Amino acid sequence: MAGLLQRIQRAKRTPFHAMTPAEARKLYEAGAEVLEPPRAPLKRVENLTLRGADGQALAARLYCDAPGTPPALLYLHGGGFTIGSLETHDSLCRQLALRSAGAVIALDYRLAPEHRFPTAVDDAWAVMRWLAGQGGAALGLDARRLAVGGDSAGGTLAAVCALHARDIGLPLALQLLITPGTVAHADTPSHKLFANGFLLEAADIQWFFDHYIDHHHRRDWRFAPIEADVDDVAPACVILAECDPLVDEGLAYADKLRAAGVAVELELYRGMTHDFIKMGRALKEAGHAQAAAGAALKAAWARMQDTP
Repeated sequence: MAGLLQRIQRAKRTPFHAMTPAEARKLYEAGAEVLEPPRAPLKRVENLTLRGADGQALAARLYCDAPGTPPALLYLHGGGFTIGSLETHDSLCRQLALRSAGAVIALDYRLAPEHRFPTAVDDAWAVMRWLAGQGGAALGLDARRLAVGGDSAGGTLAAVCALHARDIGLPLALQLLITPGTVAHADTPSHKLFANGFLLEAADIQWFFDHYIDHHHRRDWRFAPIEADVDDVAPACVILAECDPLVDEGLAYADKLRAAGVAVELELYRGMTHDFIKMGRALKEAGHAQAAAGAALKAAWARMQDTP
């Protein structure tokens, strides 16, 4: 990981916070899969058009290599609510589909600053409800065994989806939270310790947040799920990186879930930075984390299948 960081620093890439959102999206998309293995071939990869809460058409993509009527994971990509797309997380979603033996539906939720908080939340909620209703059956999926997951900002959205599912009486098999953001103001010790030189920079985090949400709204649990009551939410698999500004808030959220009696599987990858799970070409730990995510999904879906 240290050698990889040195190579990235030598490349002298312009930081996201020094760009416009449009420029940052292009740069991220161009380099997002450079460190990932080639996109795995699957039996089924379909581009979809789904609907947000206000009826807006949203791009999505279905990945599946399993026979029959498989369970499904709604996946929400990272990128600070400002960058990221179906293309930046295509390889990861294929790996999750392969390793879980289920289907993955990746959603291209709307991004800031064009669409500020809570648009991304509303998009994720609307698609989750649709999949749990008529949507899953329409796609040939087992809508009774639905999970939500995501990385970074997508992990925040997944945690918030799990809270919403509880509130509307929708049982979820699992919430898969990969290096999620959970606190309001990026003020934990790890944000200071890993502020610079560890891939995700403090200035970039501030840039993302400023584009997405006003400062006085940041204690809203739809942005900072640690502010919510987490009783009776879905079981969680939490995957964290030791050298990540977000690691403390990920640990704190896992602790809060456990204190509320929620089953939590916690995987902390030593020496890794934010976004490591998308660096499988360079880091064996990325493959280990993907395998852990796949195993957690398999186990959660099996438990739900066995429940009367």
